[in-house]
Parts: sequence; structure tokens; C-alpha cells
Amino acid sequence: MSNYKLDQNARYAKTHEWMRHEENLIVVGISDAAQDLLSDVVYVELPEPGRAVTAGEAVAVVESVKAAEEVNAPVSGVIAEVNDALVDKPELVNEQPYAAWFFKIQPGPDLDAEVAALMDATAYDQFVDAGAH
Repeated sequence: MSNYKLDQNARYAKTHEWMRHEENLIVVGISDAAQDLLSDVVYVELPEPGRAVTAGEAVAVVESVKAAEEVNAPVSGVIAEVNDALVDKPELVNEQPYAAWFFKIQPGPDLDAEVAALMDATAYDQFVDAGAH
């Protein structure tokens, strides 16, 4: 079992994004493991609201003192909202990875199948423990 925090209500992608279904939207961020691997986050580039996205597509960028990584959409749909607070305070990603969401998606018709393809918290924990980066 890893030492990383997990959101038991989230589903996780192999690329370390988390997603939660809140009301009629999908809220997306990066996991505690991902922010730890990146180290100090210094910049976040967010997508434009209204943009259509496909599951697995790179739609945002998170930059740290170590690297820049893409943030992928875990499900298909349309970007409904972005978290502008991260532009001014990108360090929130390190401080509160499950509260510092990047964007919200109005999901498309394939939501159930796309969510089923993601890992629950237990499976993601095992994935991270196995050294998957």
C-alpha cells in the first residue's frame, strides 16, 4: 500500500488523473502520487471552456521545477469549467491534490464505459505500488 493520499470517491487513469462525478459534471485533477513525482508545481495551463475533448486526449499542462506533463481528459465530453485559481496559485496542486481540480467536463454518451475503464482507488494504489510512473 502506497503512502499517497487517495480519494475513495474518485476513479483514476494510468496517466495519474483522477475524476469524480459531481452533479452532472466530471471533475478532473491529478493524483497525490502525480504531484509528488512532479515536485513543486509552478505553472498550470488550462483548456478553453467549450472545447470538445476525447478520453485520453491531452487538454491541460502542469509544469513543475522538474518537468512539464500533460493532463489528459479521463472521459469524453465538453470542457464546462476551469479552475482559474490554479493560474494564480499553482502550488495548490501540491497542497491539496484532490481539491485543486483542473477542469470540469460535461460528459458525453460513452461516460459509463469510459468510467468503467478507469481504476478505483484500490486498483490505483496497487498500480502506483507496482512502480507505474
